Amino acid sequence: MAHEENPEFFKGRGAQVNSHNKFLKNKYVLEHIEGLDEPLLENTATQLFVESPKKIVSESNSPDLSHMYSINPYQGCEHGCIYCYARNTHEYYGFSAGLDFERKIIIKPNAAELLEQYFNKKNYQPVCILLSGNTDCYQPVERRLKITRSLLQIFLKYRNPVSIITKNNVILRDLDIISELAALNLAHVNVSLTSLNEQLRQKLEPRTVTATGRLAVIQKLSEKGVPVRVMAAPIIPGLNSNEIPAIIKAAADRGALSAGFTIVRLNGSVAEIFTDWINKAFPDRAEKVLNAIKACHDGKLNDSDFGRRMSGDGQVAESIHQLFKMACNRFLADREMPAFNYDLFVPKGGRQTNMF
Repeated sequence: MAHEENPEFFKGRGAQVNSHNKFLKNKYVLEHIEGLDEPLLENTATQLFVESPKKIVSESNSPDLSHMYSINPYQGCEHGCIYCYARNTHEYYGFSAGLDFERKIIIKPNAAELLEQYFNKKNYQPVCILLSGNTDCYQPVERRLKITRSLLQIFLKYRNPVSIITKNNVILRDLDIISELAALNLAHVNVSLTSLNEQLRQKLEPRTVTATGRLAVIQKLSEKGVPVRVMAAPIIPGLNSNEIPAIIKAAADRGALSAGFTIVRLNGSVAEIFTDWINKAFPDRAEKVLNAIKACHDGKLNDSDFGRRMSGDGQVAESIHQLFKMACNRFLADREMPAFNYDLFVPKGGRQTNMF
């Protein structure tokens, strides 16, 4: 059944439920005269909440992401991607991983100031920092708030390498700064492209840029000398796994130098949210897709085992790996992302200190 034919489906949102926050004892419900309580699912407008953190750079020491440094100027994401692993982090703020994640966005206006303080630490040695490791740094509100742009200005000021991951064409607004960073081998861009099928994209990632738009981003960045990697992620067996060669070819044709992928995993509340969504969006193949996901993760929807949680294992996962490898060999042979230059870092951002 298509969304338009399902009166229970919220257009323009990914999650169709507000899953219960395990950290909260109570939750809002809609009380009916008949005495039946139902979830309160009004499709309200997006709200912004200001956070003033004391630090902005996070370091991951997990075996899968060892020594990964990242900045997330936003928590929550209006893009509404149904599969997003970051949904669970919204529960730490007292919100739901479901609809709340898409319409209650936490912003960090002091991010650039905190990044400058980080670079000014006495023993700081330049490392590549990822924008963003959790939620998209170019989600719709960035067009107005320009927090990500202010961060890029600090990266350029200090000549520190940065790797950006996004699925939004708002990034082209900052092409002036990004191309200048790239000319110094200080910038990589990773463009997430999950499907070339527009009908699937609208259901899977309702508030994101079309595949055509993302391919245009790859082309325009590449034409300006910015190294681009396409991220075919996440791969959902039975939904978009057959598109891997087409995605990589389309990106390569527009100048992409590399490709990456992950296999979807549905940890925490995401399992409930995704299961509810796929039964409404694709009832004819819901069980097949869910079983294929389980086949990649030792019979479970969730997977926290390092080494397997993002790449999967078993026959279904192996076929995906082989398809990806063959596509890269065919369309991206003899291409690679350039190495970052860590020798250009400017302590204090080039400011002269007063010795007297």
